[in-house]
Amino acid sequence: MTSRRSKLEIYVDIMEEIRNGTILPTRIMYAANLSWKPLQQILKALVSQELIEECIAEEGDKRTKKAYRLTEKGQNVLHYFRKAEALVEKESPAEIRNWR
Repeated sequence: MTSRRSKLEIYVDIMEEIRNGTILPTRIMYAANLSWKPLQQILKALVSQELIEECIAEEGDKRTKKAYRLTEKGQNVLHYFRKAEALVEKESPAEIRNWR
């Protein structure tokens, strides 16, 4: 059984892909397992939040290709997300159930 990813997980997956060198929109789409329209909306949101920035990839066959780069703010968000994720994973399921 596979579970659906939350919006936050999708955003983080996209930022991770960009950090790891996947910078072209089509490649990001495949790597993050998304369709085109949702990807475009998410990239736009990440740019507006200054977590990623749009830049120009190689200018090739008569058209300019968009590419994306992680900003310092985006790197910080990823760092803190992974740190929080590691803390949560340290908790055992029994401890989490006892929080109620």
